[in-house]
Amino acid sequence: MRDARAYLRDGPTWRRRIAVLCFAAICAAAAAVTMAQAGLAAGFGPLDGARVALILLTTGWLAWGAGQAFLGLGPLPTLPNPAAGRVPPTAILIPICNENPTEVRARIVAMRASVAAAGVPADFVILSDSSGEDTLRKEQAAFALLDDPDFASHRVYYRNRTERVGRKAGNVEDFIRSSGGAYEYVVLLDADSLMEGETIRHLIARMEADPGLGLLQTLPKIVGAGSLFGRAMQFAASFHSPVFARGLARLQGRAGPYWGHNAIARVRALAHCCGLPELRGKPPFGGTILSHDYVEAALLARGGWRVEMDPRIPGSYEEGPDNLLAYARRDRRWCQGNLQHIRLVNAPGLLGWSRFVFVQGILSYLVSIAWGAFLIVSLLATATAPLPDYFPETYQLFPVFPTDRTFQIVVLAIGIGGLLLLPKLSILLEAAVTGRARPYGGTFRAFASVLAETLLTALIAPVMLIYQTRAVTEVFAGRDGGWPSTARGEGQLSLAAGWRAGRWIMLVGLGAAGAVLWIAPELSWWMSPVTVPMIAAPLLIAVTSWPVTRAVFRTPEETAPAPVVLAYRETLARPPVQKDLPSDPAARSA
Repeated sequence: MRDARAYLRDGPTWRRRIAVLCFAAICAAAAAVTMAQAGLAAGFGPLDGARVALILLTTGWLAWGAGQAFLGLGPLPTLPNPAAGRVPPTAILIPICNENPTEVRARIVAMRASVAAAGVPADFVILSDSSGEDTLRKEQAAFALLDDPDFASHRVYYRNRTERVGRKAGNVEDFIRSSGGAYEYVVLLDADSLMEGETIRHLIARMEADPGLGLLQTLPKIVGAGSLFGRAMQFAASFHSPVFARGLARLQGRAGPYWGHNAIARVRALAHCCGLPELRGKPPFGGTILSHDYVEAALLARGGWRVEMDPRIPGSYEEGPDNLLAYARRDRRWCQGNLQHIRLVNAPGLLGWSRFVFVQGILSYLVSIAWGAFLIVSLLATATAPLPDYFPETYQLFPVFPTDRTFQIVVLAIGIGGLLLLPKLSILLEAAVTGRARPYGGTFRAFASVLAETLLTALIAPVMLIYQTRAVTEVFAGRDGGWPSTARGEGQLSLAAGWRAGRWIMLVGLGAAGAVLWIAPELSWWMSPVTVPMIAAPLLIAVTSWPVTRAVFRTPEETAPAPVVLAYRETLARPPVQKDLPSDPAARSA
């Protein structure tokens, strides 16, 4: 085990963590006190106590995210540029499972040409967990086209596992155990990842210059979105995410995050630290560790290796879901994986910050339950509040009017709204001042995109609250969500598909609106931002999946596409030159 005490000596990182934690605690305490004052005005009861506890948790969570954004507003130092030296053996790993092999092949063709132009000798290794005779035949046919004598120093290996233990993490672990000794570094990608050759060269140079660096994570930009939902995500990932990521990097320090793809790792560090066990018991809390990336980052930090995320590194890309259904399916898997970390928080030897990251991931889903509970408790508190008694004394001459709680409620609403909006407005202001808004069409167009993305997020939020509430309930009820195949390119949904997918959410919204109207009709307008999007869920699911013009949510990645992205699209558009399959497909096995 490497020396983990270096993490404790990182004074600036600890000061930032304490500052953001204090900010979150102060905001949470202020919200709780304001809610308590509103409750005391009419007699403090159990429901008021529940509201105070729930607003404490939810506001603290919002403030933690806002603090991370504020911390990221200042620019990072200039991106280091280590001197080019030796390029040790490196493998570019592409785990796939029932993906479109034609698209995977096109990405490899584009990256191989880029890596060759950058002078980086690296092997591409396709680690397939696909099943089905027809699927495997298509994979073998597509990847046989990658045999090219012009790229002798950039070989492509393909192997399909027959024993698919541990899913993606197990797939990579099998490679490390069987073939990792031939390489010093591995670049870990997803099936939809793209990375420039110069970016890979930079990652290797950073690892070479810093022997204590175990893993270096990039911030991938989303490309290729065409729908309203997808383009909003693409814009947010391009415009907002770099600032949030800078804040995250400053908070995490030497114990940074790993997101499972678009990163480089030292093979020796992975081999020594990252063998993942099967958890005792049945899924969802037992079995294979789903959110393996966070666990692997924690294990590397436990072993004394530094794990860093650097949002300054350019040339790293991925695709995102193009509709709300695909996003919700992926989020269901993340929910189960994060809640599974409940069993890992007390794992021996982990750094305190790694445990905190686990707790943070767990809370990211439990907070959805807390918001829903807060709305329900507020409704019950209003319904059970006693009617005002203007003459509590028998011979009272003047009436006693009830205390007006409007001021406290308005202050609370403004405070919570500020925690949601101020980070985005601050990012917009920084982009306008520094000139970062220019590639987004200028400050005015960037403002319009931020406004549209914020409104769309507000509409979708109640629908996602229902999805996440169901996901959390299913996990705690013992229902395993499995590892559904990623629905890439699922694209546009019809109104009929939206109706089938969202009618149950619509019924929940109608029930909630009816309950509010019956129990506390004076709250109907206050609850409409939650109930109306639920009622409109079928329409939202369908319409947000429809394509929109590029004038909406413009990003630099589409106005000036990266060479590797253009090469991928050109390769995908060209019909491939057919080649005969090798007589023994296993001959191309890694």
